[in-house]
Amino acid sequence: MRVLITGGAGFIGSHLSDAYIARGDEVFVIDDLSTGSIENITHLKGHPRFHYTIDTVHNHPVLAELVDRCDVVFHLAAAVGVKLIVESPVRTIETNVRGTEIVLELANKKKKKVLVASTSEVYGLSDQVPFREDGNLVMGATTKGRWSYACSKAIDEFLALAYWREKKLPTIVVRLFNTVGPRQTGQYGMVIPTFVKQALANRPITIYGTGEQTRCFGFVGDIVGAFLKLMDHPNAVGQVFNIGSNEEVSILELAERVKKLTNSDSEITFQPYDEAYEEGFEDMPRRVPSIAKINDLIGFRPTMTLDGILDTVIAFHTHGAPPAPTQTQAAQTGATSQ
Repeated sequence: MRVLITGGAGFIGSHLSDAYIARGDEVFVIDDLSTGSIENITHLKGHPRFHYTIDTVHNHPVLAELVDRCDVVFHLAAAVGVKLIVESPVRTIETNVRGTEIVLELANKKKKKVLVASTSEVYGLSDQVPFREDGNLVMGATTKGRWSYACSKAIDEFLALAYWREKKLPTIVVRLFNTVGPRQTGQYGMVIPTFVKQALANRPITIYGTGEQTRCFGFVGDIVGAFLKLMDHPNAVGQVFNIGSNEEVSILELAERVKKLTNSDSEITFQPYDEAYEEGFEDMPRRVPSIAKINDLIGFRPTMTLDGILDTVIAFHTHGAPPAPTQTQAAQTGATSQ
């Protein structure tokens, strides 16, 4: 199979490339490196079944040629990270909405199956925990720039599902809940790599807000494995799926775990949201997925515990990138960490 991955030099996209190459497929990547990194795919650059293009999905002719050459499309290219979203709301909206429009338009010409990566952010201020795919989305005010990302990704979802219903373009939507693992950068506000780097350097581990907010962190190997199974499953088309772990942890407890696992002398400090992001910043107090739907369809179940995930991130930032694991190896690693 020939696979196109937009945003393929990003954290998740590079691991997805590894998985398809390991399976024996041919991979085409397009990435403008705005948030991705060429280092994420350096180990694949000489592979005969791996091809990459440094360009934006907004380049219509370039993307059209790539879509035509491939059988399926994973649309991962997007603005990412709370810091970037707050600082560049125009870029966030334009990148997410226009990019998805172009991908779906081009895929529709030859009915290429598309998986669109969305986010748990779309649940907004909902208190219906755990979040279910058919639950209500509760957005904050349009005057709060923090919600521009959630709204743009919700529009992506509406558009992908509309293409399926109206034009019969086979589409799948996945809502990701804090995917973590080696190669993820803390540059755009991702909490685990940020905490790990602070702890390893014995700098203060800085928590935004009170630390009482809770999150669930999914291992990238588990998430990529689910991507492959969803893309291969005919009954996934036209559906929305949560993907992530349901092991809930407070951000304060997360900081304490990172400090313990790194044997760090770092002090744990707190910074108000208004100082970290913008005045009046709103956050989600809990973000926990129901994963019953994806479990029913493909048997998805997280294999990696939070401590196991933290160990992989700590090892990455201590020793550098390990060899890319196969899906079997990733599953075995997760099983032994429990």
